[in-house]
Amino acid sequence: MRQIVDVVRDRGSRYAVSGGTVQGRAGIEAFLVELKRAKKFAKATHNTWACVLSDDGPAKGDDGEAGAGAVILKMLERAALRDHIVVVTRWYGGVHLGGDRFAHVVTAVRAYLEALPKA
Repeated sequence: MRQIVDVVRDRGSRYAVSGGTVQGRAGIEAFLVELKRAKKFAKATHNTWACVLSDDGPAKGDDGEAGAGAVILKMLERAALRDHIVVVTRWYGGVHLGGDRFAHVVTAVRAYLEALPKA
């Protein structure tokens, strides 16, 4: 599991990004369970995620952050990244961010993709 903690801070909210390879929907569930074993991720406000599975196609989860999974999914599809989940975690800071939250999701996913080893 790769993680970049504290990618963005804005008006009290903090963002992190995690990811790794997975096999099928069971792999996605296992990854999310493993991520949430860390208390700080279990207590996060949102753990939004997406993955493009070779066998089952696209999968995403907003975890209450409407539309965030779709943003992650679109970026993974553009990067042609398969069988690899990316999770953007947000700890809510008490101030609504409006549309800025999507820019922060993009920033987090971009940081993750740029940190991946080049094949």
